[in-house]
Amino acid sequence: MNYYKVVISGLFAAMCLSANPAMAQAEPDTIPLEDDQFLNNFYEALTQKGIGNYDRAITFLEKCLKQQPNNAVLYHEMGKNLLAQRNYPRAYEAFEKATKLDPTNMWYYVGMYDVAYETKDFNRAITIVTKLIDFKVEYKEDLTALYMSTQQYDKALDLINELNETVGKRDMRELYKAQILQDAKYQGPEKKNLLDQIAKNPKDESNYLALILMYSESNQEEKALEIAKKLEKAIPESEFAQIGLFKFHVNNNDGEKAVASMKRVLASKTIDRKIKHRVLNEFLIFSQGKPQYAAEVENSIKYFDNDPVDVSKEVAKFYSNTGDWPNVVKYYEQHLKENSDDYKSVFLLMEAYSHTGEFDKMLKTSADMIDLFPAQPQMYYYNGLANNQLQQYKKALAVLDEGYFYVVNNPQLEINFLIQLGEAANGLGDQKKKETYFIKAEKLLKQFKK
Repeated sequence: MNYYKVVISGLFAAMCLSANPAMAQAEPDTIPLEDDQFLNNFYEALTQKGIGNYDRAITFLEKCLKQQPNNAVLYHEMGKNLLAQRNYPRAYEAFEKATKLDPTNMWYYVGMYDVAYETKDFNRAITIVTKLIDFKVEYKEDLTALYMSTQQYDKALDLINELNETVGKRDMRELYKAQILQDAKYQGPEKKNLLDQIAKNPKDESNYLALILMYSESNQEEKALEIAKKLEKAIPESEFAQIGLFKFHVNNNDGEKAVASMKRVLASKTIDRKIKHRVLNEFLIFSQGKPQYAAEVENSIKYFDNDPVDVSKEVAKFYSNTGDWPNVVKYYEQHLKENSDDYKSVFLLMEAYSHTGEFDKMLKTSADMIDLFPAQPQMYYYNGLANNQLQQYKKALAVLDEGYFYVVNNPQLEINFLIQLGEAANGLGDQKKKETYFIKAEKLLKQFKK
């Protein structure tokens, strides 16, 4: 619910209708004194509304209306009770009648807006909010949301830009704007708006950044670089300019300059960590097959020491996807120094060891993990695999036999165990057991493939 609806629910003002119009309008709930019967009926209506007896409140208000059929306050009270009952058509009529009797009171229009908002009649709500803006310009925030709800994105974008310039940016408006700009047809006008804003406010970094992003996403790299250079010239100390310059240097295969820009971005205390992660990821892609940048990758991770995301682990995942197993080993080992109980990462490290042939490391690490997680069959499997590769067949057979007991509802792992058990038996010269394990693995594999 919007801001004003929260305010409305809490108002109970004791101001007379003749209050100074220059003062902030209070929601009307008092009327000029009349005879005792009228006054009793009116306050009884307020009492009944206060305890949720809306039917009785309406009955007392109807008695009041017989005496004062042109009293706007009564229609406003009637509307509030009908709205509480969710009798939306009659509530709207009551609020609308109040506005016709007294078009100068904001709260009567608010009542109409409440009905339109609750019934999701956003087009009608737009008409009402346009009037409410004459009372309070803050309602332009509501109008922005209503334009979004009715997909009037051109009007929403114009209003967002107006509010950004007059009252400053707000997160919700920026989200709306990002949604609108996903459609390419709105990007042209927005680029022009951003250029205008840069000309008006050359020290506002945000406009440069938004424009750099738009040019980059539409593959207009030269224009993105042009804006990044403008930013660097206008604000020489700007760290944000380095984001655009980094991307340009990467695209130009200029590693030395890319590293320099990346370092400034990663060292920044103002640039969002998500942007830093993106820059590092782009550098990882750039550095693939370029061992001269290995040290820069390792040094860049140090900038994320206090980051909630373990960057070493994310870098290991990246290299795993590219099949760079030595780096997978390096960065999983680095991650596990501080996170030794992350057994899922240990599994991935074991897999990397199998690719790099580091079976001595696999043996030691898996043995340590069996002590920590004695019911994890994967660790027994890797320990058995390592022992087999190191020709320690008797140890392999023992540990594989023990770990096989823990395999439940995992056909692929069971097949892997049987193969390694067969390898251990073969190493010990027991051909009969070897055949037994391999035949069982083959049968299970056929079932698994069905």
